[in-house]
Amino acid sequence: MEFADLIKTPKLDGVLLHDPSNAGASGATVGTLCITGHHLLLSARQETSQELWLLHQNIDCVEKKPSLSQNVVVGGLITLKCKDLRIISLEIKCGKEFFNVAASLEALSAIQNTELLYPFFYRPMYSILEDGYTMFRPELEFAKLISGVGMGGGSSPNVANITICMPSTSTSTLTVGAGIPHPLQNGFAIDALAGGGVGGVGGGALQGPQASCEWRITNVNRDFSVCATYGATLIVPKAITDEQIVLSAAFRDGGRFPVLSYRHENGATLMRSSQPQSIQGIKRCRADEAILNLVLGRSRKGFIVDTWGKGKSNTETDLHYSQWKKVNRSIGNVSSPASILDSFARLIEACNDLGCSTDKWLSRLESSGWLSLVLNSLNASCVVAQCLDQEGSPVLVHGAKGLDSTLIVTSLVQIILNPDCRTVRGLQALIEREWIQAGHPFASRHRFSCYTPNQTRNKTSGATFVLFLDCIYQLYTQFPCSFEFSTQLLILLFEHSHFSQYGTFLCDSERERNELNVHTRTTSLWSYLNRPDVLQTLLNPLYEPNANVIWPSVAPISLELWSDLYLRWVIDQRSSATVMSQIQELVTREKELRTQALKLRKQALELGQEVSTLMKSGNDT
Repeated sequence: MEFADLIKTPKLDGVLLHDPSNAGASGATVGTLCITGHHLLLSARQETSQELWLLHQNIDCVEKKPSLSQNVVVGGLITLKCKDLRIISLEIKCGKEFFNVAASLEALSAIQNTELLYPFFYRPMYSILEDGYTMFRPELEFAKLISGVGMGGGSSPNVANITICMPSTSTSTLTVGAGIPHPLQNGFAIDALAGGGVGGVGGGALQGPQASCEWRITNVNRDFSVCATYGATLIVPKAITDEQIVLSAAFRDGGRFPVLSYRHENGATLMRSSQPQSIQGIKRCRADEAILNLVLGRSRKGFIVDTWGKGKSNTETDLHYSQWKKVNRSIGNVSSPASILDSFARLIEACNDLGCSTDKWLSRLESSGWLSLVLNSLNASCVVAQCLDQEGSPVLVHGAKGLDSTLIVTSLVQIILNPDCRTVRGLQALIEREWIQAGHPFASRHRFSCYTPNQTRNKTSGATFVLFLDCIYQLYTQFPCSFEFSTQLLILLFEHSHFSQYGTFLCDSERERNELNVHTRTTSLWSYLNRPDVLQTLLNPLYEPNANVIWPSVAPISLELWSDLYLRWVIDQRSSATVMSQIQELVTREKELRTQALKLRKQALELGQEVSTLMKSGNDT
């Protein structure tokens, strides 16, 4: 298929653009419309007006309203509802061109072939300083997980020694960051020599409840035959064989057997999986039980947290998992990921309604159920974090297929407990590890967004990642000085996960990305965000590193509507930008004054020493 076959009118003059967000008080701009294979462009060719550059992938819904004159279509209004929540309209005066433009945009925004999307054609005009596709390699991230070294590529004054040993041969010591063999051969084991606490180094075994449980990198899924949604490189208990992993995968929905997600500084481990399959005649799997019992180590009990809700999903039987306590923490009354998108759609519909009264608007906001999903997600995450941090017990989190609510909870737990995940690179590493490499189906979930009618969306559509970002925003509002990044980074992640020139969020799994050679044919979003000039715009001026656990309030009154995202095309956000600019100026001025004060103190000390010397010499004479 050629793009030219889909573009019936590549250029059209005299198009009226209605875009209240940037077109001034009149809300309209007359210009020339151009349609390319990946973009819709509109330019008024005036210095005072902004140009419109819109990726076709950003278009969620195309609505047509023809204008009739004596029962003849003489043009009409094409309304584009976008995945970035913007709504713009194109007014066209010719009937034929009206239908041509609408048909072209509908076809170009509905392209199914991934290889025809813009990331495969985009070539950056800047030099790549860091390859984002190799920045967070699973082997290195897993080694940091076990050792307790800060993840996300952050430098640490303490470098952990990781022992990589063959099952029946000698051991050799590896320094994290000094070049881990890539890929690690199947069967290698990882033992962290922790001296107690995060980043500790020393002799001896792991401290805490997981002291008896060693871990290893396995490539049993290198051809993605064991689990189609997992990555090729995973970390499992050392004593578990690959044969047992295969049996456990057959017992779990979609083959998502328990894997390590996070190791807390006290040694307690967080694992994730899918629910057990409902197969008649099969009620247990000894290999699956063996994995969890090894993780249990010296702990008397562990916790299995079901995020899908009691009665909705299968769970482990008490008889065969007697040391594991079952905890139900549903994120909401949802039957599928599409239900989360339904709630998000009702939220945005309420946000875009400027005509209703305050009471009615608040009622619609509540009935959308979105803030309840946010609250329940935070609540479930706090429960898991408490089990790890205060009980010192291992936790297994699963929902239905382990692709949505499970990932929200395991990710938020790490942000609450691990200060590294509150940094720019730490958040990038978390998303890479817990979402992209973990097999969250971004392509399927974000194929449609909130503006596509409910009856038109696929059942695989969802807004799980948006819900996760909103939860981070809630943590940010309660702990504004504990995050290195500003909310602008969260908004960028929201946008690029739906439409992008970068390949980071393409496809549904690592298997699909490998089949399309995404890592060699596209550019990584992380390569762009970590450029010094870009990174500077994403930093939080109030950031003060906080190594403590952050326990958020989960009272409903503590939640805030994320107006910077949901209302940014409805309410003028320039005042917020002005406030942030003023804060940045104040922080910069404070740093300058601190530097000046230190310099003056030094000068005063030197002058004092000179006076003392002169007085001493005067007394001697």
